[in-house]
Amino acid sequence: MKIVIGLGNPGKKYEITRHNVGFMFLDQLVQEKALAWETSKKFQAEICKDGDTIYVKPQTFMNESGRSVQAIMSFYNLLPKKLGLLKIKDSDLNNYLTVIHDDLDIEFGKYKVATNSRSAGHNGVQSIINHLKTQNFKRIRIGIKGNKPEQMPVANYVLQRFSDEELKNIKAIFPEIKNEL
Repeated sequence: MKIVIGLGNPGKKYEITRHNVGFMFLDQLVQEKALAWETSKKFQAEICKDGDTIYVKPQTFMNESGRSVQAIMSFYNLLPKKLGLLKIKDSDLNNYLTVIHDDLDIEFGKYKVATNSRSAGHNGVQSIINHLKTQNFKRIRIGIKGNKPEQMPVANYVLQRFSDEELKNIKAIFPEIKNEL
């Protein structure tokens, strides 16, 4: 079994913001596969099952994504011990968990695959690390670095909507990212 998490914030207000690129990627993938999202209160997420893969969009807001991820990983017994209490700190979850998220340190329209790396200030990723007690999982980091005005706070920039041109360009890399899953 494999769990693929797309990070973002729930609600129309955030739909096409830079911080929601993980949601956007999974939405496009699920639509292409002619599948549908289901709301899961148990996991505090929208989920979509596709064979032995489960796509997940946590509905906890970015900074609390780890709660949702821990719940689903525990339910499917993908953590080393019941209830998400890890037997071994820094357990290797690379074969089970992939997290897709925005990254302000990567050039716009590029992406990088990382494993066993720190959050680099990304609060959603840090929440997952805190809840799972490991950073050893696969991440697909989608670059949103662009023309951020120097004086603009990071929080404002990542919650800014993509322009039509940016949206077109960011979605152009989604087919390449599918190959990384």
